[in-house]
Amino acid sequence: MKGAFISFEGIEGTGKSTQVRLLAEALRRRGLQVTETAEPGGTPISLKIRQLLLSLDSRGMSPVTELLLYNAARVQHIGEVIMPALKRGEIVITDRFSDSTVAYQGYGRNIDLKLIASLDAIATEGLRPDLTLLLDIDVETGLRRNRDIGKTDRIETEEVSFHERVRKGFISLAALEPDRIRLVECSGSIEEVHQKTIPIVEDFLRMQGV
Repeated sequence: MKGAFISFEGIEGTGKSTQVRLLAEALRRRGLQVTETAEPGGTPISLKIRQLLLSLDSRGMSPVTELLLYNAARVQHIGEVIMPALKRGEIVITDRFSDSTVAYQGYGRNIDLKLIASLDAIATEGLRPDLTLLLDIDVETGLRRNRDIGKTDRIETEEVSFHERVRKGFISLAALEPDRIRLVECSGSIEEVHQKTIPIVEDFLRMQGV
């Protein structure tokens, strides 16, 4: 079977990790081989970088340091997890990939998008998800969801205006690549959102001959 690379993207509180798990379970029931993963993370080194990036003790981190660390984690993630699984013909589903860097560090931190693209070319060697599911919700609702479950990290504590810029970045990316990035409104229940994603993924897999 030909491998396929699917990513979930979105602002805080959109339920990406839950939707990754539900999609992976649905595809496994069809007899498909699936690798679930997440960024920053997926490997021991990437997880250590994740701890540094998200720690409340890292509030003094500069935006460029943040950008470089996310890319460093991605290099390890691709080399150790994503590419080996794709070469085995598996479907890889990741919670975040390069689009998050554009949205958070580009639109959110106002780092030059050309610089981000240059670093991404080095880190990914041109690897892109075949399909991206962009879960969208208003910022206040997303942040409240995470507060309700006690999730707090360095990114969560940014001002609402930062998260608004990030959301705008994601929506702009979806407008630029509508064939790859499919926007999914996710204010409903977990199951309702899952049922919105399934037809999109089934159509994609059918086009891929899976």
